[in-house]
Order: sequence, then C-alpha cells, then structure tokens
Amino acid sequence: MTDVASEGVAGRGGAAPRAELALKTLAADLDARERLRRVLEHALVFAGAAFAGVYRPGDNADVLCLIESAGVPRTLYGLRDSYPAAGGSPVADAQRTGRAVWLGPAELAGSADSRRMPTRDFHLAALPVPGRGAGGSLLVVSERPGGFGTGDRACLALVAEAVAFPVPAEAPEGGELPSGAFSLAMDSGRVEAGDDVLELFGLRPGTFDGKVETLLGLTVPDDLPSLMSVVEADHMSIGDRELEFRVLRPSGAPRWLRLRGRLLPGGDGRPARLVGTVGDASTLRSGVNDVARVQRLAAALAMAGTVRDVSQAVVSALREPLRADRIALAGLEGERLVVTVLDPPAPEAWPELWRQEWRAEWPDAPVRAMPTLAAALRDGRAAIWPAGTALEPALAEVGPGGLAVLPLSAGGRTAGACLIGWDTPHDFGPDERALLTASANLAGQALTRAHAFDAEHELIGMLQRTLLPRRLPRLPGGVAVARYLPTTSALELGGDWYDVIPLPDNHVALVIGDVQGHNAGAATLMGQMRTALRAYAVEGHPPDVVVSHANRLLMDLESDLFATCCYVDVDMEEGSAWYVRAGHPPPVLRHPDGRTEVLWAEGGPPLGVVLRADFPMSPIRLQPGAVLALTTDGLVETRDADIDEGMDRLARGLSAADSAHLGHVVDALLAGAGRDDDIALLLLRYDGLATRPLRESWTVWRVPEAARHARRFTRRTLRAWGVTEETDSVLLVVSELVTNALVHTVGQVRLDLTLVHRRFRVAVADSSPRTPAKPTSIGWEATGGRGILLVEAVSAAWGTVPVSGGKQVWAELDLDG
Repeated sequence: MTDVASEGVAGRGGAAPRAELALKTLAADLDARERLRRVLEHALVFAGAAFAGVYRPGDNADVLCLIESAGVPRTLYGLRDSYPAAGGSPVADAQRTGRAVWLGPAELAGSADSRRMPTRDFHLAALPVPGRGAGGSLLVVSERPGGFGTGDRACLALVAEAVAFPVPAEAPEGGELPSGAFSLAMDSGRVEAGDDVLELFGLRPGTFDGKVETLLGLTVPDDLPSLMSVVEADHMSIGDRELEFRVLRPSGAPRWLRLRGRLLPGGDGRPARLVGTVGDASTLRSGVNDVARVQRLAAALAMAGTVRDVSQAVVSALREPLRADRIALAGLEGERLVVTVLDPPAPEAWPELWRQEWRAEWPDAPVRAMPTLAAALRDGRAAIWPAGTALEPALAEVGPGGLAVLPLSAGGRTAGACLIGWDTPHDFGPDERALLTASANLAGQALTRAHAFDAEHELIGMLQRTLLPRRLPRLPGGVAVARYLPTTSALELGGDWYDVIPLPDNHVALVIGDVQGHNAGAATLMGQMRTALRAYAVEGHPPDVVVSHANRLLMDLESDLFATCCYVDVDMEEGSAWYVRAGHPPPVLRHPDGRTEVLWAEGGPPLGVVLRADFPMSPIRLQPGAVLALTTDGLVETRDADIDEGMDRLARGLSAADSAHLGHVVDALLAGAGRDDDIALLLLRYDGLATRPLRESWTVWRVPEAARHARRFTRRTLRAWGVTEETDSVLLVVSELVTNALVHTVGQVRLDLTLVHRRFRVAVADSSPRTPAKPTSIGWEATGGRGILLVEAVSAAWGTVPVSGGKQVWAELDLDG
C-alpha cells in the first residue's frame, strides 16, 4: 500500500515546494481573473482549505470587497462579501497591519461576527496580499481538526504572493464590450453580449434580440435551475459565482460553457448589472491533472443537500476524468459501509461478497470482511494500491488494475469512504493524487453536513407523520386517498393536515387544513386543531357548528397563529354533502363524465382571527363515480402563479386522470408540484352504496305508556321490512333503552331503527351526555340496573356515542344468528 500523504502532495513537509512549482507553471496566457481563480484553487489542494477568497478596496476605499473566491460558498461560515477597512475583522487587520491572522474555533466564538456563523467548528486565516495601491487580504477557511499546520501556512503565504487583482470584463460608459464578455441589466433582463459569446450560443450578432430569455432557451433544461440562480439578482453576491452549463447545438452533443460574473451595484443599493465572461469550458480546462477540477467538485457539493446528492456529485466529478471502471461511495454506520451510490449500478460488476450483501437498492458491505479497508479507514488518509497488490477478494475485484480508497473525514470523524477501481493497470500521477486528496477533503465535509441534514429531515418527517393519520379508514360506498409532502426548502415542521372521520348513519367527514408558519409551534397547533375538529365532528354537530367551535377554541388558546380549513360532511347513502370553508382553497369536484368544477362559494375567515364569525354551509351533489379533491395552498399557489391559476391547473389534472385508480390520480397531481411549501392532498371517490340501509325514526313522547308505544312502532316496522326472526330480542332491547332514557334524562328522546345486511340496529338518543354505566354487581334486593345487562346479553354489540350535546345509546342484533 502507498500512502498518498507520504508522497508529498498533502504532506505537511512537501506541500510548499510542490505548491510553489505549481504556481510557477500556471499558463502565462491566462487572463487576470482566470489566473486569480487558479491561484485560489491551489489553496484548496495544497493547504486543504475549504474556502479561499480575496478582498481588496472597492471604489470606496473604506470598504474591502470580495472580488473572487473558490471552494464552498462563504455563507456556510457566515463570511461577508465586504468588510469595513477600519474595522476589527481579520480581513481588515491583515490588510492594515501587514501581518497574518490565525484564528481557531475558540477565537471565532468570541469574535464580533460569531452570531452570523452557522458553525464555529473551523479555522480561519487572513493573510496580507501585496498589490497595487492599498493591497488586500487573502481569507482562507479550513475544517481540518488541527487547523493550519506549518506546511499549510507556508503554502498560503505562497498563494498570497501569487494573487493578482483582475478587473471584471465590462464595457466602459458608451463603449463596446470585449468579444468574450457580457453585461446583464438585472431590472429589465436586457443583455449586451460580445460576438464570441453569441457564437458560443450559436447566434449571429445581427440576429440576437438582446433578451436573456433567448439565451436561456438555448440551454439544456436540466441546467436551467443552476443558471437561474446566477442571473436572478436576489441569489447573487459579489465574487462568489462561477457556473458551467450546456447549450444545445443543431447536431452533436451539447457544448459545455463556463460563465463567470459579478454584480455591480446600482445607485439605490440594489444590484444593477451582472458583468462577466462566457467561454468554452473544454478549452478553459485541461486534462485530468488540472487542479481546477476541484472547484467544479466544490461547486457541485455546495448544492448537494442529502447523502445521495453528495454521492452523485462525487461520482460525476471523479469517474470520467479518472477514467475509472467503477466507483462506490458509502457512509460508515458502525461496522458496515452502507453504500449510497455504485457506478456502474449492475450487481454483476461488483465482487461476490458485495452481491451476497445486496439487500435492497445497494448492498451493505461489512468492514470486518475487508481488514485492509478497515485499516485505511482507521488511519483516515487517502491510500492507493497499484495493480498486483495482494488484497482480500472483496477489494481486489473492485480494482484489479489499481484501487484508490478515500476515507471521507471531517471534524476528526470518518463519515464514509469512496472506492475507485480500474480493471487495467493504472498509473497514479502526482496531479491525480492531488485531485484524490483534495476531493476526499471536500467530500468528507459535505458528507458530514449531508448526514446531519438527512437525520434532521428524517426526524422532522417522523414527527410530522405522528401528527397525521396512520391510515385512512375503509368507507361505505367510497374510497379515500391522501398524501402529505413536506417542504424541501427548509428543515422545519409544517402545519398542513388532513383527516377522514367516519360518522354515524354512513356519514363521513373530510377535513383539510393549514396552520400558519413552519415551526414546532405550527405543528403543535395543527395537532390540537385536528384533534378538536375530530372531537366536534364525532359529537354529531353540523359542519358550520364544528368549524365555529374550532374557531372559538383557537381564539381561547390565545395563539399568535391562525389556521385555514375546509370541512366536508358527506352522506354516503344519499350522495350529498355540505361543506364549510374557513379561509381555505375550495374543493374541486370531478363529475363521472370527466367534467370538473372548482366549488367557489362563500366562506368564512381563517380560524383564530374573528371570535364571532359566520361559516356558511354550501351543498354538493355527488353521483357515483364522482371524485372530490381537497388540497392546501402549497399545491395551487406558487411564486409564479396565483391561486386561481393553481385551482384551474388542479381541475385540469383531475379531469385528465383515470379515477378508477385513485392512488395513481393523487400521485399524478403531485408529480410536478413545487416544494416551496407543504402540500396536503385528499381525494374521495364516491361509488354509492350497493345496498342502502332501511331506516325509520320515532319521537318518544314522555307519557306513561311511552315504552309500549315504542314497542308497537318497532313491531310495525319489523313487519313492514319482512323481519320475523329475533323479534322478541329486538323488542326487549327497544323497551330497555327507551325506558332508561325516559327515567334517567330530561328532554326529547328519539328512537332510530336501521336494517342493513340482516343486521338490525336500535339507537336511542337523548339530551344527557352521561353514558349509562354497566353495574359490576347487583344484589337480590336491587330494583334497577339490570337493563344494560339484558341489552348486552341479547345483542351482538352495543355502545354509546356523543351527539350534539347529548348521547346516543345503540345496540345491534344479528338476525341470522
């Protein structure tokens, strides 16, 4: 085994001479900005830096401005794009005193900018840069546990001496742009572009209309999001943007271009113009030994959020330039390497041990089966094994012509490993070793951040799932399907929720809502509102009363948040529904013939805003095969479209879907949804009941012979329905339940009889919320208490449910048994 560090590229003792040689061999024909970028990239490779940037006095000599940078975004460390020249920042101190400033985590914690720093687990260095006028400063960040060693400091001193101050390409007032430059007006989107830039896009100077949209339309669609992040002013900061993208050509593969730009502020303090250059990336970069390739990997890792994103970025950046036959990236969990990406992905391309451990999409490789790999991971430094090295089969078959193992470490902890293998004998040159070492440092830091991101995202998802229904109930005469998608723009709990509540007499309540905000308070309030609405619905209140009660509850909670909701009470027997909106998007109804309509109707204000608010009810008529859709604003309202457009889009998608497979419908509706906000979507397909229950009701008058009248009504009903079995048991249950209600309650008593599928249900409703208690023991002298025992003895099931301030006691008898 050969240790990469021991060969000088990353070693403390040999790094400075190699850095000096590399700096001297920079191409002489590079323009000033390109040369500065190349110089800064040497700080990443030879000093193990994660970020390097140059500051110089701007037009206002009182401010030091960032003019160029390399590595991960400065915002990860809370660094500014400008500092007061007379202030106490490390950049200003180094420029003013001419001496280097070295700060560790302890010193950073006590600095004035510590509040801006998302993390202080890094080391910072600021070195004076000699140059024209007042000079400037080189600012460097390292995440290595030991910070900057002697060799690193010597390398950074060489880098500071090699730094030059380029002037961005821009046209003088009233002049013409250089042929390879451009200028974009951020307010109007008008572009001035040199002839060489237009030629790279395949345009003739006389045919270009000057619109940025024209140039964007010629790019590969997959590259548009990253390109838009450069040309949109709100996402741009001085000196920290370089981008490679592809443009389409009439024939052949797309062409890779590189854009470099910086913003020139306008008079009102807002960015006014983006100026820079566009060049052919294939001519700007040389072969695999070019250290500038590290910058491409750093840019890709800066955009990677999850472990899978980091893995894909590393594979994309390394396999092709290294001409490797296979590459694997895995996270280290205990004694196992949990593989996140394999390239190629086919199992037969990998060793037998790996295929045996293939559990799901990728295998889990046991580290104990590869002791050589385990030793490399413990050592924590990149290592290579040339062709012919005796290795255990699980490693030898990964790279019979040569194998490189890159432990991915950050903060003194190994987060994973990257294995790169070749089938034919491979010669590891010095520049390639430098690329491997620098890539391992960057990937280790990114993987550690991604692990934290994934863990926090999973925790948030788990908490969110506990606040939503685990599964939706089976419904009589219909099917309900729901999805919840959390936002991907932030690691915070959302307030969207949905619920499906079975109610008596084949009614179903559909609820969907959204609490203001994305935080733990919103999620907590969401759980409270969902529970409250379910409780009020089960009590038997109509929709307007349910929502009114929830509004009053939210007002009583004295929360600073408000909530919107839509509540629908569906009668599955009759195919009718009533719904109430409280500041929420309306339902969308798809008719059986495919027509759709957005059910705009009068609604009330959001919950928690007005104490005495009205929540009017609106009717819906459902035919068998109709689909009712409820959603939150995350699906229908975006930054680019208002809610009316979003509702129309939802209606069109619902119309085009096949309602026979409701799960496919909801997935199709969510397929192109943005994730800037939480999304909840609830669909109900109404099929109608195959067998409609038989129902009769009787109001029981409080007269001495009330029980006898109730039995006579029940006997007539049984005769009309053709029921001759178990009549004595049914009459006994009616007599006992009616008598209990008359004796122990006041107010109106109602008797409801239902027959469905040879099951007879007796329900007696009264105005008392008190549930009848079954006695545990009855003495021989007791004169009451046996009624409930008799009901339990002759019934298949019995129970009680709250209804509108009272209760309903019910019992069911199986007529066939």
